[in-house]
Amino acid sequence: MQLYSFFNSSTSYRVRIALALKGLDYTYLPVNIRTGEHRDGQYVADVNPSASVPALVDGEFTLGQSLAIVDWLDARHPEPRLIPSDPELRARVLELSYLIACDIHPVNNLRVLRYLQDEITLSTQQKDAWYRHWVADGMAGVERLLVRAAREHGGPWCFGAQPTLADCCLVPQIANAQRMGCDLTPYARSLAVYRHADEHPAFVRAQPQRQPDYAA
Repeated sequence: MQLYSFFNSSTSYRVRIALALKGLDYTYLPVNIRTGEHRDGQYVADVNPSASVPALVDGEFTLGQSLAIVDWLDARHPEPRLIPSDPELRARVLELSYLIACDIHPVNNLRVLRYLQDEITLSTQQKDAWYRHWVADGMAGVERLLVRAAREHGGPWCFGAQPTLADCCLVPQIANAQRMGCDLTPYARSLAVYRHADEHPAFVRAQPQRQPDYAA
């Protein structure tokens, strides 16, 4: 397998965690989204029509979008499952994952922040305030879901004793929020899961600073 990735992309980070949890080897192919490589005509035509990262190449099959990739990996390499087969637990895991991937991330990704700065001409302070507002708004919901999950499932992960897609989404989101100087102290349960993941070899292996294209 090949993974087109950018070290600081939270969506790429999700997939790197999933691959590491499943013990799958892959070739890392860096795509620098800061310099616009994801919009290169050949990359868009041959690899990822959505002009984004990540993209996974598995044999003759190429797939973009991090949640679709994790679902594909579960179908092809089902152990350990990251999207549970139990209907209720599956729904809970997807509920939390979608909150992060569909509510928080889209309004705070690089292309949105650049548009705010370059086209709307917000100041750096205004742009940072935008970012922190939507992190706080979204993480409040994440925290409430995790508190409920702790009551229902216990365990050190988002949903019990094993990591799921929810953990693959939560850890990159918190890492980015920390990097942007967001106040995360109100989200005790979220931080507890994050700190637990920080000691797991698969999550460590997937960290941005451990990728071949890392640049501070």
